[in-house]
Amino acid sequence: MSDKFNGLRIEFHILQSFPVSCLNRDDLGSPKSALIGGVPRARVSSQCWKRAVRLQLHELGVPTARRTKHIVQTIADRCLALGASDEQALKCGEWTAAAFAKSVKDGISDTLFFISDSEAEGIAAAFAENGFAEIAAKELQKLSKRAINPAHDGLDIALFGRMVANAVDMNIEAAASFAHAISTHRVDPEIDFFTAVDDMRGEETSGSAHMGSLEFNSATYYRYVSLDLGQLARTLHTDDIFPAVENFTKALILAVPSARQATMAAVTPWDYAIVTLRRGQGMQLPFNAAVRPSGREPDVVAASTQALKERFEAVEKMYGSLFGLRAKFEIGLSCGSADTLISGLREAVAAL
Repeated sequence: MSDKFNGLRIEFHILQSFPVSCLNRDDLGSPKSALIGGVPRARVSSQCWKRAVRLQLHELGVPTARRTKHIVQTIADRCLALGASDEQALKCGEWTAAAFAKSVKDGISDTLFFISDSEAEGIAAAFAENGFAEIAAKELQKLSKRAINPAHDGLDIALFGRMVANAVDMNIEAAASFAHAISTHRVDPEIDFFTAVDDMRGEETSGSAHMGSLEFNSATYYRYVSLDLGQLARTLHTDDIFPAVENFTKALILAVPSARQATMAAVTPWDYAIVTLRRGQGMQLPFNAAVRPSGREPDVVAASTQALKERFEAVEKMYGSLFGLRAKFEIGLSCGSADTLISGLREAVAAL
């Protein structure tokens, strides 16, 4: 593996509008928010978008890992398939969970663990070779590190990273970085009041059988996502990284958070995006000044698009030779497409 990807990153500057929606809620059920430039904005957390992309990768047929507290059962099932007795399989699962988690109670670990099929199968195979006898925690951790194959069945581990508090050698640095999505304009949450009627009510009964309310908003979001190609190549142990880049890009384009979709169907496409291949530090283009429609740009999307283009040009000019631009693409309803973006990225990465 060469070092030609070191310092290179693909950056996505995305504008995406959602009408009535509640894509990401706080502990009170309200849409998440932030105060930016002294103005209240709508917000969708980075964790929310990462999960949506992980699920979309799976929908695209990309083999993905599992984030679970059920390490015991995960390993036990594979040991059973290799001929272990119920008691042996359970013990193997418990030994493995103890190696990866601080505590295990009733078969449930105290923390979520990101584990791929290749890791689980490698650990189970080691137990089988050992007659399903106990293997030391340190050795199990080494087995897991040797068995993992993110290019085969754990791309999401390579993209989003993994931290194992009591086994730091198993940690994997994330190749993808997500900023919180922030509305480009002022957003004040609104309240939806709703009622439900009892279909079997008597003729003498009138009115609703249930009343409720929930908060929602409507916003055009600026989303910043960075993919570190050097880190991706190091984790995958190969220079052949474009299949991973392509799958990630497709998932990023298609993924939408799942909250309130049955009642609000907020599944709108990107409005516009600037996608670059650059060498250097990642760089957001924040909308510190909230945009407002004007006579020249009559709606928020148009105003946001123009503001993003102007900001990009200004930052590129300011950084000069340090900007490190290798390729630039635009995608939107009137410029470029997902297919041209992916083919362009393929050519740009191949030319490195």
